[in-house]
Amino acid sequence: MAKNYYDITLALAGICQSAHLVQQLAHQGHCAGEALDTSLKSVIDLNPPSTLAVFGNDESNLRPGLEALLGMLNSSSRRGAGAELTRYTLSLMVLERKLSASKTALNTLAERIAQLDRQLAHYDLNSDTLLGAMAAIYVDVISPLGPRIQVTGSPAVLQNSQIQSKVRATLLAGIRAAVLWHQVGGGRLQLMFSRNRLAREAKQMLSRMSGPSL
Repeated sequence: MAKNYYDITLALAGICQSAHLVQQLAHQGHCAGEALDTSLKSVIDLNPPSTLAVFGNDESNLRPGLEALLGMLNSSSRRGAGAELTRYTLSLMVLERKLSASKTALNTLAERIAQLDRQLAHYDLNSDTLLGAMAAIYVDVISPLGPRIQVTGSPAVLQNSQIQSKVRATLLAGIRAAVLWHQVGGGRLQLMFSRNRLAREAKQMLSRMSGPSL
C-alpha cells in the first residue's frame, strides 16, 4: 500500500514541534505560545477525524515543527542545537515504541487523558493545574518505560518547577505525535531512505503558508 506522505510529514512535524518547544523552554524559560497551545491541545483529542485535525485543522499551526523538521533533515551536524533537536525527536520515537508495546501503559494513559478532558471544563489548558496534570501523566506513565530523555539547557531555568511541568507536558505532546506518526504509516526507515520525500512535503506546506507573491 502506498504511504500517505502528507499525513506522515504532518505527524513528524508534530514530534519536531514538541522537541523544538522543549529546547526553547530549557534554554530560555519560554517558548512560542501558539505552537505550545497546538501541541498541548493535540494530547486531549484522541479521536480526531483526520491527521490535520489533531493540530487544529490548520497547517500553519505546525510551522515551527515543519521548519524544525526541515532543519533536522538537512543537518549533518552532530553537535549544537540541531543535534539536540534530533536527539529529542528520536528519543520520543523510542519511548512511543515502548508505550505501544505495553497494553497496561496504553490503558493507563487513556484513562488519565480522559480525566484531563474533564478538568478542561474547569481550568484553562495553560493553567498550572492542567500543565501539572499533563506533567504527572508523563512522569507516571511514560518515564518508567525508559530510557529517560535527558533535557539539556540553562540549569537556572530547569530548576523552575513550572518550567519542568511545561517541559514534561510538551514531551507528552511529542509522544502523542509519535503515536499518530505510527498510526499513519510512519517509521524510522523513512528518516534514512525517504528524507527527500519528507523534505518536499514540508516545503510544500510551508510555501502554502507564505501565500502568493505580489
